[in-house]
Amino acid sequence: MKKIIFGFFALALLISCNSNPEGFSIEASIDGEIENGTKVFLKRINKMNQPIDVDTTTIENGKFKFIGKADSLDLQYIFIDKVNGNIPVVIENGTIDISFQKDSIAFAKIEGTEQNEMFYNYLKNSRDFSKRVMSMRADFEKARANGDTATQEALQAENMEMQEEAKNYEIKYIKENPTALISVMLLDKVLASKSYPESEVREMLESLDPKIKTTSVGIKILKQLEKTKRTAIGEKAPDFSAPTPTGEKLALNDVLGKVTILDFWAGWCKPCRAENPNLVRIYDKYRDNGLSIIGVSLDRSADEWKDAIAADGLEWNHVSNVKYFDEIAKLYNVRAIPATFILDENGVIVAKDLRGKDLENKIAELIGKI
Repeated sequence: MKKIIFGFFALALLISCNSNPEGFSIEASIDGEIENGTKVFLKRINKMNQPIDVDTTTIENGKFKFIGKADSLDLQYIFIDKVNGNIPVVIENGTIDISFQKDSIAFAKIEGTEQNEMFYNYLKNSRDFSKRVMSMRADFEKARANGDTATQEALQAENMEMQEEAKNYEIKYIKENPTALISVMLLDKVLASKSYPESEVREMLESLDPKIKTTSVGIKILKQLEKTKRTAIGEKAPDFSAPTPTGEKLALNDVLGKVTILDFWAGWCKPCRAENPNLVRIYDKYRDNGLSIIGVSLDRSADEWKDAIAADGLEWNHVSNVKYFDEIAKLYNVRAIPATFILDENGVIVAKDLRGKDLENKIAELIGKI
Protein backbone atom coordinates (compact mmCIF):
# COMPACT_ATOMS: atom_id res chain seq x y z
CA MET A 1 0.00 0.00 0.00
CA LYS A 2 1.32 3.43 -0.91
CA LYS A 3 2.37 5.76 1.83
CA ILE A 4 -0.49 8.03 2.85
CA ILE A 5 0.11 11.51 4.25
CA PHE A 6 -2.21 12.67 6.99
CA GLY A 7 -0.57 16.00 7.98
CA PHE A 8 -0.03 16.38 11.69
CA PHE A 9 -2.73 13.78 12.35
CA ALA A 10 -0.38 11.18 10.83
CA LEU A 11 1.04 10.33 14.19
CA ALA A 12 0.99 6.83 15.56
CA LEU A 13 -0.79 7.69 18.76
CA LEU A 14 -1.20 5.24 21.61
CA ILE A 15 -2.18 7.56 24.43
CA SER A 16 -2.06 6.28 27.98
CA CYS A 17 -5.24 7.03 29.92
CA ASN A 18 -7.57 5.36 32.35
CA SER A 19 -9.76 2.91 30.46
CA ASN A 20 -13.43 2.15 30.77
CA PRO A 21 -14.00 -1.61 31.05
CA GLU A 22 -17.28 -1.27 29.13
CA GLY A 23 -15.36 -0.78 25.89
CA PHE A 24 -16.27 1.25 22.82
CA SER A 25 -18.77 1.02 20.02
CA ILE A 26 -18.44 2.96 16.76
CA GLU A 27 -21.87 3.16 15.13
CA ALA A 28 -22.03 4.82 11.71
CA SER A 29 -24.86 5.67 9.33
CA ILE A 30 -24.37 6.72 5.68
CA ASP A 31 -26.55 8.99 3.57
CA GLY A 32 -26.21 7.62 0.02
CA GLU A 33 -26.39 4.21 -1.50
CA ILE A 34 -23.49 1.88 -0.82
CA GLU A 35 -23.73 -1.77 -1.72
CA ASN A 36 -24.28 -4.20 1.13
CA GLY A 37 -21.15 -6.13 1.96
CA THR A 38 -18.82 -3.22 1.12
CA LYS A 39 -15.78 -3.49 3.36
CA VAL A 40 -14.94 -0.89 6.00
CA PHE A 41 -11.48 -0.74 7.55
CA LEU A 42 -10.39 0.69 10.88
CA LYS A 43 -6.71 1.62 10.60
CA ARG A 44 -4.02 3.22 12.71
CA ILE A 45 -0.84 4.91 11.52
CA ASN A 46 2.48 3.26 12.30
CA LYS A 47 5.85 4.90 12.86
CA MET A 48 6.55 4.75 9.12
CA ASN A 49 3.48 6.95 8.53
CA GLN A 50 1.62 4.08 6.86
CA PRO A 51 -1.89 2.81 7.66
CA ILE A 52 -2.18 -0.66 9.14
CA ASP A 53 -5.40 -2.60 9.70
CA VAL A 54 -6.88 -2.75 13.19
CA ASP A 55 -10.31 -4.16 12.37
CA THR A 56 -12.64 -4.81 9.43
CA THR A 57 -16.40 -4.85 9.07
CA THR A 58 -19.00 -4.51 6.29
CA ILE A 59 -21.82 -2.15 5.43
CA GLU A 60 -25.35 -3.43 5.73
CA ASN A 61 -28.33 -1.21 4.86
CA GLY A 62 -26.25 1.97 5.04
CA LYS A 63 -24.77 1.21 8.44
CA PHE A 64 -21.65 -0.32 9.93
CA LYS A 65 -20.29 -0.91 13.42
CA PHE A 66 -17.00 -1.56 15.19
CA ILE A 67 -16.86 -2.92 18.75
CA GLY A 68 -13.82 -3.21 20.98
CA LYS A 69 -12.12 -2.10 24.13
CA ALA A 70 -9.85 0.93 24.35
CA ASP A 71 -7.10 0.39 26.90
CA SER A 72 -5.70 3.74 25.74
CA LEU A 73 -6.83 6.71 23.67
CA ASP A 74 -5.84 6.20 20.08
CA LEU A 75 -6.38 8.30 16.95
CA GLN A 76 -7.44 5.94 14.16
CA TYR A 77 -9.01 6.25 10.70
CA ILE A 78 -12.03 4.71 9.00
CA PHE A 79 -11.68 3.81 5.31
CA ILE A 80 -14.47 2.52 3.09
CA ASP A 81 -13.68 0.38 0.07
CA LYS A 82 -13.98 2.35 -3.20
CA VAL A 83 -14.86 5.59 -1.37
CA ASN A 84 -12.38 8.47 -1.38
CA GLY A 85 -11.21 9.94 1.90
CA ASN A 86 -11.22 8.77 5.49
CA ILE A 87 -12.70 9.64 8.88
CA PRO A 88 -10.33 10.32 11.78
CA VAL A 89 -11.79 9.16 15.07
CA VAL A 90 -10.50 9.06 18.64
CA ILE A 91 -10.84 5.54 19.96
CA GLU A 92 -12.13 5.86 23.51
CA ASN A 93 -14.54 3.78 25.52
CA GLY A 94 -18.18 4.76 25.05
CA THR A 95 -20.57 4.96 22.11
CA ILE A 96 -19.15 6.95 19.17
CA ASP A 97 -21.82 8.03 16.67
CA ILE A 98 -20.77 8.92 13.12
CA SER A 99 -22.97 10.16 10.29
CA PHE A 100 -21.92 11.30 6.84
CA GLN A 101 -22.81 11.47 3.16
CA LYS A 102 -21.19 8.99 0.82
CA ASP A 103 -19.68 11.72 -1.38
CA SER A 104 -18.38 13.88 1.48
CA ILE A 105 -16.83 11.45 3.93
CA ALA A 106 -14.30 14.06 5.06
CA PHE A 107 -17.16 16.08 6.59
CA ALA A 108 -18.50 13.29 8.77
CA LYS A 109 -20.17 14.35 12.00
CA ILE A 110 -18.69 12.65 15.07
CA GLU A 111 -20.29 12.76 18.49
CA GLY A 112 -21.12 10.70 21.56
CA THR A 113 -17.85 10.78 23.50
CA GLU A 114 -16.03 13.69 25.08
CA GLN A 115 -12.79 13.54 23.10
CA ASN A 116 -14.53 13.01 19.76
CA GLU A 117 -16.88 15.92 20.29
CA MET A 118 -13.96 18.23 21.14
CA PHE A 119 -12.09 16.88 18.12
CA TYR A 120 -15.10 17.39 15.83
CA ASN A 121 -15.63 20.98 17.02
CA TYR A 122 -11.98 21.75 16.37
CA LEU A 123 -12.24 20.28 12.86
CA LYS A 124 -15.34 22.37 12.10
CA ASN A 125 -13.54 25.60 12.98
CA SER A 126 -10.47 24.54 11.01
CA ARG A 127 -12.65 23.91 7.97
CA ASP A 128 -14.01 27.46 8.24
CA PHE A 129 -10.45 28.73 7.84
CA SER A 130 -9.97 26.42 4.86
CA LYS A 131 -13.13 27.71 3.17
CA ARG A 132 -11.97 31.29 3.61
CA VAL A 133 -8.56 30.44 2.17
CA MET A 134 -10.11 28.73 -0.86
CA SER A 135 -12.41 31.71 -1.47
CA MET A 136 -9.48 34.10 -1.21
CA ARG A 137 -7.43 32.04 -3.66
CA ALA A 138 -10.30 32.10 -6.15
CA ASP A 139 -10.55 35.90 -5.81
CA PHE A 140 -6.79 36.21 -6.23
CA GLU A 141 -6.76 34.13 -9.42
CA LYS A 142 -9.63 36.21 -10.80
CA ALA A 143 -7.77 39.43 -10.00
CA ARG A 144 -4.58 38.12 -11.58
CA ALA A 145 -6.45 37.11 -14.74
CA ASN A 146 -7.87 40.62 -14.93
CA GLY A 147 -4.51 42.26 -14.24
CA ASP A 148 -5.90 43.86 -11.08
CA THR A 149 -2.69 44.33 -9.11
CA ALA A 150 -4.31 46.44 -6.38
CA THR A 151 -6.73 43.65 -5.50
CA GLN A 152 -3.91 41.09 -5.62
CA GLU A 153 -1.85 43.09 -3.14
CA ALA A 154 -4.85 43.55 -0.84
CA LEU A 155 -5.60 39.81 -0.92
CA GLN A 156 -1.96 38.94 -0.20
CA ALA A 157 -2.04 41.18 2.85
CA GLU A 158 -5.35 39.62 3.94
CA ASN A 159 -3.85 36.15 3.47
CA MET A 160 -0.97 37.00 5.81
CA GLU A 161 -3.45 38.19 8.42
CA MET A 162 -5.47 34.99 8.04
CA GLN A 163 -2.39 32.82 8.49
CA GLU A 164 -1.62 34.66 11.72
CA GLU A 165 -5.26 34.28 12.79
CA ALA A 166 -5.11 30.52 12.16
CA LYS A 167 -1.90 30.19 14.17
CA ASN A 168 -3.38 32.21 17.02
CA TYR A 169 -6.54 30.09 16.94
CA GLU A 170 -4.50 26.93 17.54
CA ILE A 171 -2.66 28.51 20.46
CA LYS A 172 -5.92 29.82 21.90
CA TYR A 173 -7.49 26.38 21.52
CA ILE A 174 -4.63 24.72 23.42
CA LYS A 175 -4.93 27.21 26.28
CA GLU A 176 -8.74 27.06 26.48
CA ASN A 177 -9.05 23.27 26.13
CA PRO A 178 -6.54 21.68 28.52
CA THR A 179 -8.52 18.42 28.68
CA ALA A 180 -8.63 17.84 24.90
CA LEU A 181 -6.43 15.27 23.20
CA ILE A 182 -6.27 17.53 20.15
CA SER A 183 -4.58 20.19 22.33
CA VAL A 184 -1.49 18.09 22.95
CA MET A 185 -1.43 17.09 19.27
CA LEU A 186 -1.52 20.76 18.28
CA LEU A 187 1.24 21.52 20.76
CA ASP A 188 3.40 18.84 19.15
CA LYS A 189 2.82 20.58 15.82
CA VAL A 190 3.76 23.97 17.32
CA LEU A 191 7.00 22.55 18.71
CA ALA A 192 7.92 20.94 15.38
CA SER A 193 7.25 24.16 13.46
CA LYS A 194 9.45 26.22 15.84
CA SER A 195 6.84 28.97 15.57
CA TYR A 196 6.90 29.65 19.33
CA PRO A 197 9.77 29.77 21.84
CA GLU A 198 10.39 26.48 23.59
CA SER A 199 9.83 28.18 26.94
CA GLU A 200 6.24 29.00 25.89
CA VAL A 201 5.70 25.46 24.61
CA ARG A 202 6.83 24.17 28.00
CA GLU A 203 4.39 26.51 29.77
CA MET A 204 1.51 25.35 27.56
CA LEU A 205 2.41 21.71 28.21
CA GLU A 206 2.42 22.31 31.96
CA SER A 207 -1.03 23.93 31.73
CA LEU A 208 -2.63 20.82 30.22
CA ASP A 209 -4.73 18.46 32.29
CA PRO A 210 -2.53 15.75 33.89
CA LYS A 211 -4.28 12.97 31.95
CA ILE A 212 -3.42 14.77 28.67
CA LYS A 213 0.03 15.99 29.74
CA THR A 214 1.06 12.45 30.61
CA THR A 215 -0.12 10.90 27.34
CA SER A 216 2.51 9.49 25.01
CA VAL A 217 2.41 12.67 22.91
CA GLY A 218 2.81 14.82 26.01
CA ILE A 219 5.74 12.68 27.16
CA LYS A 220 7.23 12.92 23.66
CA ILE A 221 7.03 16.73 23.79
CA LEU A 222 8.63 16.80 27.25
CA LYS A 223 11.50 14.60 26.08
CA GLN A 224 11.99 16.80 23.04
CA LEU A 225 12.09 19.92 25.20
CA GLU A 226 14.65 18.32 27.50
CA LYS A 227 16.74 17.36 24.49
CA THR A 228 16.68 20.87 23.02
CA LYS A 229 17.37 22.52 26.37
CA ARG A 230 21.08 21.79 26.03
CA THR A 231 21.23 23.92 22.88
CA ALA A 232 18.89 26.67 24.09
CA ILE A 233 19.97 30.30 24.04
CA GLY A 234 22.07 30.92 27.14
CA GLU A 235 23.47 27.38 27.27
CA LYS A 236 27.11 26.46 26.62
CA ALA A 237 27.36 24.91 23.15
CA PRO A 238 28.27 21.20 23.43
CA ASP A 239 31.77 20.51 22.18
CA PHE A 240 32.43 17.97 19.42
CA SER A 241 35.16 16.97 17.02
CA ALA A 242 35.12 15.57 13.49
CA PRO A 243 37.40 15.22 10.45
CA THR A 244 38.35 18.22 8.33
CA PRO A 245 38.45 17.96 4.51
CA THR A 246 42.10 16.93 4.80
CA GLY A 247 41.42 14.27 7.43
CA GLU A 248 42.62 15.89 10.65
CA LYS A 249 40.36 16.02 13.68
CA LEU A 250 39.08 19.47 14.63
CA ALA A 251 37.01 20.38 17.71
CA LEU A 252 34.57 23.23 18.12
CA ASN A 253 36.43 24.56 21.15
CA ASP A 254 39.62 24.74 19.07
CA VAL A 255 38.19 27.37 16.72
CA LEU A 256 36.07 29.60 18.96
CA GLY A 257 36.47 33.25 18.07
CA LYS A 258 35.18 36.37 19.76
CA VAL A 259 31.98 35.48 17.88
CA THR A 260 31.47 32.08 16.22
CA ILE A 261 28.91 30.91 13.69
CA LEU A 262 28.26 27.17 13.88
CA ASP A 263 26.71 26.37 10.51
CA PHE A 264 25.02 23.05 9.73
CA TRP A 265 24.77 22.66 5.96
CA ALA A 266 25.40 20.27 3.04
CA GLY A 267 26.40 20.40 -0.60
CA TRP A 268 23.06 18.86 -1.60
CA CYS A 269 21.04 21.44 0.36
CA LYS A 270 19.81 24.16 -2.01
CA PRO A 271 18.75 26.64 0.72
CA CYS A 272 22.19 26.19 2.31
CA ARG A 273 23.96 26.89 -0.97
CA ALA A 274 21.73 29.93 -1.53
CA GLU A 275 22.71 31.29 1.90
CA ASN A 276 26.45 30.68 1.42
CA PRO A 277 27.14 33.95 -0.45
CA ASN A 278 25.68 35.83 2.52
CA LEU A 279 27.96 33.91 4.89
CA VAL A 280 30.97 34.66 2.68
CA ARG A 281 30.14 38.37 2.68
CA ILE A 282 29.69 38.46 6.48
CA TYR A 283 32.89 36.49 7.04
CA ASP A 284 34.92 38.75 4.76
CA LYS A 285 33.52 41.79 6.56
CA TYR A 286 34.12 40.65 10.15
CA ARG A 287 36.87 38.00 10.10
CA ASP A 288 39.50 40.55 11.11
CA ASN A 289 37.31 41.59 14.05
CA GLY A 290 37.25 38.11 15.58
CA LEU A 291 34.47 36.33 13.67
CA SER A 292 34.99 32.58 13.30
CA ILE A 293 32.84 30.14 11.33
CA ILE A 294 32.85 26.36 11.53
CA GLY A 295 30.78 24.51 8.99
CA VAL A 296 29.39 21.10 9.90
CA SER A 297 28.47 19.29 6.71
CA LEU A 298 25.73 16.66 6.65
CA ASP A 299 26.83 15.36 3.27
CA ARG A 300 26.94 11.68 2.41
CA SER A 301 29.71 12.12 -0.15
CA ALA A 302 33.12 13.54 0.73
CA ASP A 303 33.64 14.64 -2.87
CA GLU A 304 30.32 16.51 -2.94
CA TRP A 305 31.20 18.19 0.34
CA LYS A 306 34.66 19.30 -0.80
CA ASP A 307 33.40 20.40 -4.23
CA ALA A 308 30.74 22.59 -2.61
CA ILE A 309 33.34 24.22 -0.33
CA ALA A 310 35.50 25.08 -3.32
CA ALA A 311 32.62 26.16 -5.58
CA ASP A 312 31.13 28.51 -2.98
CA GLY A 313 34.47 29.90 -1.75
CA LEU A 314 33.95 28.95 1.90
CA GLU A 315 37.29 29.94 3.43
CA TRP A 316 36.61 28.94 7.01
CA ASN A 317 36.90 25.80 9.13
CA HIS A 318 34.94 22.74 8.05
CA VAL A 319 34.27 19.32 9.55
CA SER A 320 32.11 16.36 8.58
CA ASN A 321 31.63 12.72 9.41
CA VAL A 322 30.05 12.38 5.96
CA LYS A 323 27.17 10.49 7.56
CA TYR A 324 24.15 12.67 6.70
CA PHE A 325 22.31 13.63 9.93
CA ASP A 326 25.01 12.24 12.20
CA GLU A 327 25.74 12.31 15.92
CA ILE A 328 26.70 16.01 15.83
CA ALA A 329 23.34 16.89 14.27
CA LYS A 330 21.62 14.79 16.95
CA LEU A 331 23.69 16.47 19.67
CA TYR A 332 22.36 19.83 18.49
CA ASN A 333 18.87 18.50 17.71
CA VAL A 334 19.25 19.55 14.07
CA ARG A 335 16.53 17.94 11.98
CA ALA A 336 16.56 20.34 9.03
CA ILE A 337 19.21 22.50 7.39
CA PRO A 338 20.44 25.16 7.12
CA ALA A 339 20.69 25.56 10.88
CA THR A 340 22.93 28.07 12.62
CA PHE A 341 24.03 28.69 16.20
CA ILE A 342 25.74 31.97 17.15
CA LEU A 343 28.23 31.65 20.02
CA ASP A 344 30.01 34.25 22.11
CA GLU A 345 33.71 34.07 23.00
CA ASN A 346 32.92 31.62 25.82
CA GLY A 347 31.02 29.29 23.55
CA VAL A 348 27.63 30.28 24.95
CA ILE A 349 24.73 30.21 22.48
CA VAL A 350 23.40 33.74 22.04
CA ALA A 351 21.20 33.28 18.93
CA LYS A 352 19.93 30.54 16.62
CA ASP A 353 18.64 29.97 13.10
CA LEU A 354 19.35 33.42 11.67
CA ARG A 355 19.86 33.99 7.96
CA GLY A 356 20.25 36.86 5.53
CA LYS A 357 20.14 40.36 6.94
CA ASP A 358 19.07 39.09 10.37
CA LEU A 359 22.29 37.11 10.67
CA GLU A 360 24.44 40.03 9.57
CA ASN A 361 22.70 42.41 11.98
CA LYS A 362 23.29 40.02 14.88
CA ILE A 363 26.97 39.60 14.05
CA ALA A 364 27.37 43.37 13.73
CA GLU A 365 25.69 43.83 17.12
CA LEU A 366 27.92 41.26 18.82
CA ILE A 367 31.13 42.44 17.19
CA GLY A 368 30.21 46.01 18.16
CA LYS A 369 29.96 45.01 21.83
CA ILE A 370 33.48 43.59 21.88
